[in-house]
Amino acid sequence: MDRRNFLLASAATAVASAVTLSASEVQADTEPVKLTGAAGADGEPLGGQPPAGAKTSIKDFDYEVKYHRAFEAILWNMPAIAIYTFRRAAFETLGLKDNDIITYSRPATPLLEAITANSTTPYISAFSDLRQGPVVLELPAAGPDGSLYGQVVDAWQFTIADVGPSGLDKGKGGKILFTPPGYTGTVPSGYIHVPSPNYRIAFAFRSVPAAGKSADDAYRYSQKLRMYYLSEASNPPRQKFVDPANVRYPTLPFYDERHFADMHEIMTVEPVKEQDKVMMGMLTSLGIEKGKPFAPDDTAKRAMRQAAIDAWFYLQWWFDTEMVKRVFWPDRQYVSLMQTDKNHTFTFTYPDRIDITERAAEYFWCTYMPKEITASPANQYLMAMGDKSGKPLEAGRLYKVDVPPNMPVKQFWALTVYDRATFSFIYSDSNRTTLSTYDVDKMKKNADGSVTLYVGPKAPAGLEANWIPTSGKRPLPAFRFYGAKDELNQKTFKMPDFEEVTG
Repeated sequence: MDRRNFLLASAATAVASAVTLSASEVQADTEPVKLTGAAGADGEPLGGQPPAGAKTSIKDFDYEVKYHRAFEAILWNMPAIAIYTFRRAAFETLGLKDNDIITYSRPATPLLEAITANSTTPYISAFSDLRQGPVVLELPAAGPDGSLYGQVVDAWQFTIADVGPSGLDKGKGGKILFTPPGYTGTVPSGYIHVPSPNYRIAFAFRSVPAAGKSADDAYRYSQKLRMYYLSEASNPPRQKFVDPANVRYPTLPFYDERHFADMHEIMTVEPVKEQDKVMMGMLTSLGIEKGKPFAPDDTAKRAMRQAAIDAWFYLQWWFDTEMVKRVFWPDRQYVSLMQTDKNHTFTFTYPDRIDITERAAEYFWCTYMPKEITASPANQYLMAMGDKSGKPLEAGRLYKVDVPPNMPVKQFWALTVYDRATFSFIYSDSNRTTLSTYDVDKMKKNADGSVTLYVGPKAPAGLEANWIPTSGKRPLPAFRFYGAKDELNQKTFKMPDFEEVTG
C-alpha cells in the first residue's frame, strides 16, 4: 500500500473507532479524537500545486492559449466554414444576392474550386437568409423533362431537406417553405414546411437528364426552379439565374488567418446552441464575439495563422493514418466518401458528446451530405486511398485501373480525380477531370469489353482518351456509382485496385 492510501485508511479506521464508542465512554473521555497524517513530511498540503521542482514549458501564455483555442475552433467549425465559403464566393466573385440561382449550363470544370464536386452532371445552387423572413423554393416535378437530386442545408451544413424522387417532394415537385429559428407565424396551406435551426440556408442540386435528353435539356429543366420570400408570394420577382461555367468560383476554405474572419461572419449571425457556448466563450480571446466587430490582437493573428496551417496538416495526417483503415472491401484500397456517425447521419451528435474530430474529417473532404445513409444507398462514392499494394498514391507517378464491362450501376459510373491537398479538381491543359460511362465509346477497349483508365502526369502513347491528367499533384481518384446495384451495396462486386505503371 502506498503512503497516501495508508494515510487515508488510517484516518478512516480512526473515524470508525470513534463512531462505535458507547455513550458512557464518550462522556468519560472529554479529549477529542485526533486525526493525523494528512500533511506531507515537509509540511506542505497534499496537492494544490505541481510536483516539487516542476517548471512550465510555456514561454508565452498569451500566444499558447490563443493558439490552442484557434486550433480546436477550426475542427469544431469545419461544417459551417465549408458551406459559408460557397456563399461568400458566390456573393463576392459571382455577384449573387440571396435567392438568385446558380445554374451551370454544362458540367463543372476546375474553375469550380470546390471540395470533391462532380463534373458529370450540371450543378444548381442558391443561398438565402431567413432573417428577412420565410423563403419559398418551388421545385419542378420529375418526369420526361428531367429530375433534380440534392440537399438543402443550414448554416452548419446539416441537411434540413433532401429533394427529388427520394426526397421530401417524392419527385412530385411543389413548394417548400423554409422558416427561421423561433418562427411563430402561419404556414399557408399547400406548402411543405421545413423549419430551419439557423438563419442562412443553401442548396446544391444536380440536374439529371431524363432518358434521351441532353445536358442542354438538363440546363433548361433547372431553370424551372423558383426561389423568393414568402412576403413576395402574391407577385414573385423575376427569377435571376447565373451561369458561372466560364468563371472561376473559388469556394475552398482558407487555411490561414482569413479562416477566422469567415468564422466571425458565421458566428455573429447564427443562434448559439447550448452545446456551443463553451467554444463561443473561448472565441472571445480571438476577437470573435457575437454582436461585435472582428477584432483580434496581434498575438491572436499570429496564433490563428499557425493554428489554421497546423489544422490542415493534422487532418491530412488523420486521413493517411485513420481513414485508410476504413476500407470498403477488406482486400481493396477504397474508402467510402460518406463516413457517417453511428446513427448513419452526419451530425456526429450523441447523448453524451459531439465527436468533433470525426465531424471535422468528414466535412474536410465532403460537402452537401444527405440527411442519412441507408444500408443500400442509391449512389456510392469510393475514394482510392492507395494502390494495389496499399502504398499511398504519389504525385508524379502514373497509375492504371481496369473498369469491368458490366459495372454495377443502373444509371452510370464516373471516375473523377482530385488534388489530394485541396480535394478539388486539378487544373491541366485539357482541364479534364472525369471519365465516365458517357466517354467509353471514345476510349480504347480491352478484348473483354473492359476499359483501362490512366491517372498521372502524362498519358501512355495512343491512350489519351483513357487518361485523366494530374499535373504533378498527388491524386485522389474517386469512383462514383450512380444508381448502385445490390451487388455493389452488398459487396459481392469488387472494384479492381489502381496499379502503378512502371517502365
